[in-house]
Amino acid sequence: MSSSGQLFRRKPIAELLVQGESPYALKRALGAGDLIMLGIGAGIFGAIGTAAAGQYDAAGHLVRSGAGPALVLSFLLLGVCCALAGLCYAELAAMIPQAGSAYAYSYATLGELVAWVIGWDLILEYAVGNVAVAISWADYFTSLLRSFDVHLPVWLTTGYRTALLAPDPAVHGLLQTAPHVAGIPILVNLPAFLIVGVITWLLLLGVRESATANNIMVTIKLLVLGLFITAGLTHPTASAASIRARRSSSSPTSGSTRSRPPPRKRRTHSATSRLGSWADSRSAPSST
Repeated sequence: MSSSGQLFRRKPIAELLVQGESPYALKRALGAGDLIMLGIGAGIFGAIGTAAAGQYDAAGHLVRSGAGPALVLSFLLLGVCCALAGLCYAELAAMIPQAGSAYAYSYATLGELVAWVIGWDLILEYAVGNVAVAISWADYFTSLLRSFDVHLPVWLTTGYRTALLAPDPAVHGLLQTAPHVAGIPILVNLPAFLIVGVITWLLLLGVRESATANNIMVTIKLLVLGLFITAGLTHPTASAASIRARRSSSSPTSGSTRSRPPPRKRRTHSATSRLGSWADSRSAPSST
C-alpha cells in the first residue's frame, strides 16, 4: 500500500469493537445523568455579556455590535443546532461504542489522516475554550473578593492579552504601570491559573470524583441562571430602564440638561361657564 493510501486508511468497526477484556480498556464509570451534566457548558457566563452589549478594542473602535434582546433568538437557534449534533453523536455512539469520541468516529469513517487532524483539533479546542472560561471565572472571583473589601493587585488579575486589547484606558495602561522584568510587563491572571491547576488536580483524582464535582458545580450554575431568569421576569422594567440609561449616557447630548416643556393643563371649564364668558365679552363696552 502506498504512503498516501496509508494516510487515508480506515479502521474497520469490527476492530474497534474488541471482544473480551483488554488491559487498555477504560472502565465505565459515568451514567447518563453524568454525561448530560458534562454537556452543559459554562460559555453562557463568558460570552453572553459582550454578545449582548458589544465589544470594543483598545482604541475605542467597535469590534462587534451588541445583539441586545435579539440574543435570545441566537440561543434558540443554537439549541436546535446542538440538538442535531447530539442526534449525530448518538447514532455514532450506538454504532461505535468505544472511547475516543470524534477521533474514533473519524478513524472509522474518514481515515487515519483526518482522525489525526481531529485529535489535535480537539486539543486546541479544549485549550482555547478553557482559557476563556478560566478568565471569566477569575473575573467573577475577583468581583466576589471586592465585595468583601479584598483587593488583589490589578497586574495579578489581568493577562497580557486582556490588557493589550482592553478599551478601558486604565486596564490598557497596565502595559506601562505594571512591574517590568527586562522591559517586559508582568501581567498574570493568577486566579485563572489557579483554577486551571485545581481542575487539573481534580481530574487526576479520578473520573468518578471529577464527575461528582462537576455535577455539584452545574447544579449551582443552573440555580443561578434560574434565579436570574426569575428576577428578569418579575422585574422587566428595571432591565429596560438600565438599558435606556446606558444609551442616554453614551449619547453626545447626555451631558447637557434638557428641560421638557411643562405639560399642557387640561381645560376644566364647563359649557355653561364658557357660554357666560362669551356673553360677558359681548356685553362689554367697546374700546372705540
